[in-house]
Amino acid sequence: MGRRSARVEEGAFVVEGPGLIAQAAASGWDLEAVFVSAGEWSYTPPEGVAVFELAPKVMERVASTDAPQAAIAVARRRCAPISSLDAATFVLVGDRISDPGNAGTMLRSAEAAGADAVVFTEGSVDVFNPKVVRSSAGALFHVPVITDVTLEAVLALSHLRSFGATSHVAAQSQPHTASDFGVPIAIVVGNEAHGLAPDTAVDAWVTIPHAGRAESLNVAMAATVLVFEVVRQRTAG
Repeated sequence: MGRRSARVEEGAFVVEGPGLIAQAAASGWDLEAVFVSAGEWSYTPPEGVAVFELAPKVMERVASTDAPQAAIAVARRRCAPISSLDAATFVLVGDRISDPGNAGTMLRSAEAAGADAVVFTEGSVDVFNPKVVRSSAGALFHVPVITDVTLEAVLALSHLRSFGATSHVAAQSQPHTASDFGVPIAIVVGNEAHGLAPDTAVDAWVTIPHAGRAESLNVAMAATVLVFEVVRQRTAG
């Protein structure tokens, strides 16, 4: 092991913790280097990746958590093109999602539900933000992610029927359990503060009925409910 500073170059991002590093490597992501805390000789890095030991107290300064794990890695960013949706039948779309924890949870839920891809439109949080990477629990490395596209470009894909999530029960919306999620679909959820614009050109609006006082669910929670309703409908019977 050598010693050097953990400077992240443009086009790269940080993966924190041995577990996430192992998932990234196993999924074929390009790891440029692994950095370990001073004295952490027991850590076994992925084969073929350069490993560098950090000086004492450096890990605490470069990691994004208060109690950093034994290792971090620098990986190359990788996003899928919008053309990868051409054969998709199940897509989760986040429009202008701003909170890293929400974005990571959406990735985690979508991957767990078997979605073909996740889309984050222009104005959304950077999916390679360390908190997004952590809260995705490795899902970022397993499900194709498309970023920096307009919502209009996604809705223009004629083979996907788009369902926009709304907290307002109105004549044009229907309960999510009454919607037909068996067809090729794009589930679309909106920004935490503003949701989807009422004039968004989705094919149908869905709402998640609830009995409590809250006006709406957290966007990541709503996305989770919706993607697992897709699973329920497609596996029923």
